[in-house]
Amino acid sequence: MKLCIVTHRIKKGDGQGRVNYEVVKEVIRRGHQLTLLATEVAPEVTECPLVSWVKISTENLPLELMRNFVFAKKSANWLHKNRADIDFLKVNGAITTTCADVNAVHFVHSSWLRSPAHISRTRRDIYGFYQWLYTALNAYWEKYAFQKARVVVAVSEKVAQELVNIGVQRDRIRVIVNGVDLVEFSPGISDRQKLGLPADVTLALFAGDIRTSRKNLDTVLQALVQVPDLHLAVVGGITDSPFPKLAASLGLSDRVHFLGYRRDIAEIMRSADVFVFPSRYEACTLVLLEALASGLPVITATTTGGAELVTPECGLVLPNSDDIAALADAMKLIVTDYTLRQTMAKAARAIAEQHSWATMAQTYVDIFEELNEHEEHSSNTHLSPSAGSVTLPFGAAGAN
Repeated sequence: MKLCIVTHRIKKGDGQGRVNYEVVKEVIRRGHQLTLLATEVAPEVTECPLVSWVKISTENLPLELMRNFVFAKKSANWLHKNRADIDFLKVNGAITTTCADVNAVHFVHSSWLRSPAHISRTRRDIYGFYQWLYTALNAYWEKYAFQKARVVVAVSEKVAQELVNIGVQRDRIRVIVNGVDLVEFSPGISDRQKLGLPADVTLALFAGDIRTSRKNLDTVLQALVQVPDLHLAVVGGITDSPFPKLAASLGLSDRVHFLGYRRDIAEIMRSADVFVFPSRYEACTLVLLEALASGLPVITATTTGGAELVTPECGLVLPNSDDIAALADAMKLIVTDYTLRQTMAKAARAIAEQHSWATMAQTYVDIFEELNEHEEHSSNTHLSPSAGSVTLPFGAAGAN
């Protein structure tokens, strides 16, 4: 089978890029020929004789909206000339104007646009307008791309429901949760002193972009005021972040430890006792799975994609991400009950072990092969009037 994957990046250290990296590894392992339309590809991938990389350069453009538009135009032009030589096309969102066999959806911009946490609602300036325009245009382009794909893959049940809300038929949607590195992220003990953290305290962890209120650190800090025996480590760049000042104003400077942007997040997770992440809007965050793999009880909210993985055995899911009292009660429960924390830690790891990168990648490629096989059978059936009809799986329509 000759496959083509269209995406911006294929590499480790990048959320969507890591998903595509693992899918590419599995495609190569199964011996399929592969063409990559991408701006950046990990060197070890390009060295494989089965892989052909068509570089789509957009680096010199100043705005992401411009880079995405140019990428979509260039990739569509290449596909227009070469689509007949490709058996199967997989894309991400509205990355190109060419209809795909599988469209993997990591983010639904129409849902983000309606979210109370959208940047345009908190920034009434040029930047806020740009964010509104960027989201609105992507929402428009995505709706077309999703409706034309044979199968749409959602990275969480939350994303699946958001796709249904914009008119994608549920029987064309498959949910494949992102994976996690079960070796890098694993339970253990870290030296807190080396990490700049206090020893002999119960420590919660929050990780994410803290330049805006979307990840909801403000609610976490306000709830922390009511949990005096708990310290909080915060991983995320503090430049232009309002939260160090908020923590100080709440009298939390001694208990909140801003670590800045860090690459040793796996080590930091091994130093924590609980992961707190009630994001106001999230499609599916890798960090939640990484926390589960590290054996951390998780406190999150229904607005966080992937929250369906957090069962009562391994954590708590709040119905309202902004409920300060409920969040404080959840933190108190886990902080004060050591036995409960230990039980939840084991359950968290067990859940994560069902979602390795290898398992995720195999599920994707299984779908590719199944759809391609049905397409071949459909073509043969069309040529043979006496043959029985073949129905594509998941209610998918034939390729355009």
